[in-house]
Amino acid sequence: MKILVVGASGTIGQAIVNELSPRHEIVKVGKTSGDFQVDITRIDSVKQLFERVGKVDAIISAAGNLHFGPLAEMTPELYNIGLQDKLMGQVNLALVGQHYLNDGGSITLTGGILAEQPVRFGSGASMVNSALEGFVLGAAIELPRGIRINVVSPNVLQESMGAYGPYFRGFEAVPVARVALAYSRSVEGAQTGQVYRVF
Repeated sequence: MKILVVGASGTIGQAIVNELSPRHEIVKVGKTSGDFQVDITRIDSVKQLFERVGKVDAIISAAGNLHFGPLAEMTPELYNIGLQDKLMGQVNLALVGQHYLNDGGSITLTGGILAEQPVRFGSGASMVNSALEGFVLGAAIELPRGIRINVVSPNVLQESMGAYGPYFRGFEAVPVARVALAYSRSVEGAQTGQVYRVF
């Protein structure tokens, strides 16, 4: 399969590439690195990406930023970081990408554990990750030509505890290689409308 991986240089993205590259052709995409570059917050940039890449068999997004902060200090602008980037950025990839997928292709997005296990300072992440799950459930029943869509919801990564550990006290962090298996399951399996939880 020809698989487009957006966010390929990130911690999860690299693990996805390592998991899938022995069996498939991987097209690596990043904001400033990779085979191609894209700004997922801009629909015109996403369209240009797919015009350059052409048809693919699978689209994986391991991209998206959001803001962590105490609720008392959150503003519409700070929430909007996650809404425009991690949420709408991934939705943009699905909206455009569906037209470049071969029959029976798949789209896999990235959510996170905070959709159902909230932490202090993480209301923006809980909001965005829950919305991503809702989008996937709704989109799955409308995609044509056997195209599938799923979302992977990982726990905090062992490899990211240095940066995010203070937010996730008491959580059992998971190795990124285990998270990558969920993307393999989404791409190489047959299910659609699923939330693959790696907790």
